[in-house]
Amino acid sequence: MALAVRPSRRGPLSFDAAPEILRPLIRAYLLGYATAVGPRLLTLVLQYVAKRRRKQLPPDLDDGSFLRSAKHIVRMGFNLQRFPAFCAVLAGGSTILQEPLKSIIDKAARSLSEAARLRLASWLSAFVAAWYGIRLLHTYESRAYTETIPVAADSPPDAQPQTIKLAGRTLDLTLFALARALDVVDKLLTSPWAEQCVSRLIDPLAFAASSGLAMWAWFYAPETLPRTYNKWITSAASVDPRLIEALRRCRSGELQYGKDTGQAPLLQAMCADFKWPLVWGDPAATIPFPCEMVHMGCGPSCEYHAVSRFFRAWKWSMATYLPLTLAFALRNPSRKAIIRAIISSCRSATFLGSFITLFYYGVCLARTRLGPLLLGDSVPCRQRIDSGLCVGTGCLLCGWSMLIETPSRRKDIAMFMAPRAMATFLPRRYPLEKQWRETVVFAASTAVVFTCVKENPDRVRGVFGRLLKMVMDK
Repeated sequence: MALAVRPSRRGPLSFDAAPEILRPLIRAYLLGYATAVGPRLLTLVLQYVAKRRRKQLPPDLDDGSFLRSAKHIVRMGFNLQRFPAFCAVLAGGSTILQEPLKSIIDKAARSLSEAARLRLASWLSAFVAAWYGIRLLHTYESRAYTETIPVAADSPPDAQPQTIKLAGRTLDLTLFALARALDVVDKLLTSPWAEQCVSRLIDPLAFAASSGLAMWAWFYAPETLPRTYNKWITSAASVDPRLIEALRRCRSGELQYGKDTGQAPLLQAMCADFKWPLVWGDPAATIPFPCEMVHMGCGPSCEYHAVSRFFRAWKWSMATYLPLTLAFALRNPSRKAIIRAIISSCRSATFLGSFITLFYYGVCLARTRLGPLLLGDSVPCRQRIDSGLCVGTGCLLCGWSMLIETPSRRKDIAMFMAPRAMATFLPRRYPLEKQWRETVVFAASTAVVFTCVKENPDRVRGVFGRLLKMVMDK
């Protein structure tokens, strides 16, 4: 069985004039550059437009700063230690190295079948390319992954602070590759009937579990999540940080109901802002603090708050999804494409709105509706509910909003969440001497995915699979 990507439609990324063996490298570099530079430039432009509208800066100063920032972003994309070069090494290396490795394997392992030798050559070429590709990213020094150890009190007078390098900057990339490899292997081991079950049952279950872990981490261990993803959840949740801090202190034991532990000022400041009775924020006097505080101005009804949350989240999501889907639809504009883009945006906004609504209503269910009926209304029970059960209930429910999405979208969303859930069990920074383990995992996982793309692209699911197929097509 030959390992060859099936031909795809010719397009602007076909590069027919380039040598066939270099086409994957060129496509990968250009797509990597667009991925790394495009969003940052778009953010810069939007910030620039917003500032000009508000007239916060003099035009000449504002324009000069904008141009300098734009040039910096464009230049950084060409850095050999950045993502575009990594993509080029990965795709180009796995293509260029395959034939030389195939020749070596043909001589060294003649007992293997032709298909097995070709598959082994494909795996090894991708492994080597992935190894050197991620090592290229590791050579970039980031201030976030350096740590200065101060001089100890009993050190000699001429002792200097030590600066050590830490690993972990590429952890999200490695976990993404691992999740994709596990998905590919699972698809190889399952029958066509089982594949349908994966789409209908396993993908929603995987997303529900992954998103629940991510939301739990956002509440109680935000440092375990990627910084950008943490900021995105905070923006989508739209919740007063003092409320989150109060629930964290309930879990840590700093805030205890029925006791004066000096925590009253935290929620009383929130009461003052929302014009609630100050006694609501005193855990020694009010047990528990009212659910109306969780509703943040929506009144005492948990159900009304849930409906209100849904519509606010839906509007916020549409502002994100609709421009993107319309931009894709305008590549081949037609009335049908525009309608399909609007419907897709509405569905995705409904999914995200339901996710946020289920999380908040899960908190209310545990605090007000079901928790006191099932566990009791005593002070220890109230402490237990606010120490994690209410957040846990929200985490348990929110992910099932996935069922609103289409089966094809469920694959991509589940694969998006899985690496973030894995990351909650691992340190964001770790000693540099252990980095080789991450390198091995990334290289082996990437080799599995690339081998499957070359042999049968349909085994790599979702948008990522189609994109990878397009890149590797000769």
